[in-house]
Amino acid sequence: MTARVARAAFPKGCLAMRVRDELGVLFQDADFAAAFPARGGPGLAPGMLAVVSVMQFAERLTDRQAADAVRSRIDWKYLLGLELEDEGFHFSVLSGFRTRLVEHSREQVVLDRLLARLSGLGFLRAGGRVRTDATHVLALVRDVNRLEFCAETLRCALEALTVAAGDWLRAARIADVSWQERYGQRADSYRLPKGDVERGDFAVQVGVDGFALLEAVHRPDAPAWLRQLPAVQVLRRAWIQQYHRGGEHGEGVRWREGKDLLPGRFRLVSPHDTDARCAVKRGMIWDGYKVHYSETCDNDLPHLIVNVATTHAAVDDSRLVATVHEHLERRGAEPGEHLVDGGYTSAAIILTARAQGIDILGPLPPASDRQTRANKGFALTDFQIHWDEEYAVCPKGAKSRYWGSTRMDGQPRTVVIFPEWDCRNCKVRTSCTSGFTRRLTLHPREEHELLQQQRVAQETDAWKQRFAKRAGVEGTISQAVGTTGIRRSRYRGQAKTALAHVFSAAAINLHRIDAHLTGRPIGTTRRTHFADLDLNPPPRRKTRTRRP
Repeated sequence: MTARVARAAFPKGCLAMRVRDELGVLFQDADFAAAFPARGGPGLAPGMLAVVSVMQFAERLTDRQAADAVRSRIDWKYLLGLELEDEGFHFSVLSGFRTRLVEHSREQVVLDRLLARLSGLGFLRAGGRVRTDATHVLALVRDVNRLEFCAETLRCALEALTVAAGDWLRAARIADVSWQERYGQRADSYRLPKGDVERGDFAVQVGVDGFALLEAVHRPDAPAWLRQLPAVQVLRRAWIQQYHRGGEHGEGVRWREGKDLLPGRFRLVSPHDTDARCAVKRGMIWDGYKVHYSETCDNDLPHLIVNVATTHAAVDDSRLVATVHEHLERRGAEPGEHLVDGGYTSAAIILTARAQGIDILGPLPPASDRQTRANKGFALTDFQIHWDEEYAVCPKGAKSRYWGSTRMDGQPRTVVIFPEWDCRNCKVRTSCTSGFTRRLTLHPREEHELLQQQRVAQETDAWKQRFAKRAGVEGTISQAVGTTGIRRSRYRGQAKTALAHVFSAAAINLHRIDAHLTGRPIGTTRRTHFADLDLNPPPRRKTRTRRP
């Protein structure tokens, strides 16, 4: 007896059954053939495991719970086309399946095949409107301070060496009983010294011990493979980032000051997840990653996630625009209009997208000159720029004396300088510059003209009305957080975290197709009762006093 016989026993709105009825078979085994060997005994169908992985995120289940659902729930058996007597599989199979996808770079296949199926059914088309936004993702590691990080990194290296070559570590005679007291347990704040001076001394001691271990591993008589252990490599990177070492013979270990540390995009934050990075955004600090969701937002079609990208937390949003457009073109979902916030925009990005036929709609930052920021004095827009003749004219009619090229942050810029003798004698010099002469820094001509036009346009009501459509992507992030729990990674490492985000995007798409087919309206923004409470006191009525 197959699961199809029991189909009538389930409600019409059951997600698993509707997916099978309306979408059919989502994934073929051939889609994942590159991740599996061609020879050997028969195994579980990878297409079925892909469906289970997506449904696991759709219902926010663990591996064990998903395997139990395959074994015990008839709606899942119907979705997978299994016999009612099928006993399913061990939950560890799902972890192995994810590892195979990551090792063979097949992370995006699930979303690719699902979108291709939805496009064939008419739920997705090219040339529409897409909006993108990002949110933070916490790594699956404990938050630690710098001292805990260094002590834990050394402990992990000692643990790995003990397992791999315990006899060598004992014979090397670099570790004694005091090392076991310092690194025998996980580094926690309550085990560390309490005073600032004591903690500083402990940090130096950890650094000395770490360098001693690295020297021992790199001795000529030490096995060469020891230095290739991942934990030893992490220790080496961490000590370069966290410590200075001076002196003729390598003594003088010194902990780096905060201003001497590497930027967050390069610095390790945990020995247990070397891909995670630290980032700060609007006062929030987190260690981990960032996920970018791009969804369609046409009024006549369901809003589907057409791309998901995962980076470490310190990557700037603007670096993702070209990648998103590339993936959308590959999937046949390239947009005509792309709505983004200010983190994704720049004049160069907008011009590049226009050359590809994509109109990026997002706010550009105001000019950075002091006069524009203070809204006082002569701003950049008050100057006449003669690009062909290569000179500029100030609001009082003075002509620039220098026009040259330079680079800022690797990008080409034009520098314009006005003559000092004109600026010194100008009666309104204080409204123009605080120095002896005015200096302008210009973007390339096309970018400069676009900046001026865009900054004027984005203050109009028509532009704001168009851009208001972008706000809906916040609801997508809210749904992803509530439905699939994307704010904290389930796995360690950027590759598996990215795979989890692909599964979450596919799961959200299934929920949205189900809502579209059943006519369930999109939820509105929720507000608390207290937020809706009118706390403004009512106006007092004026009373007239009668004269006697």
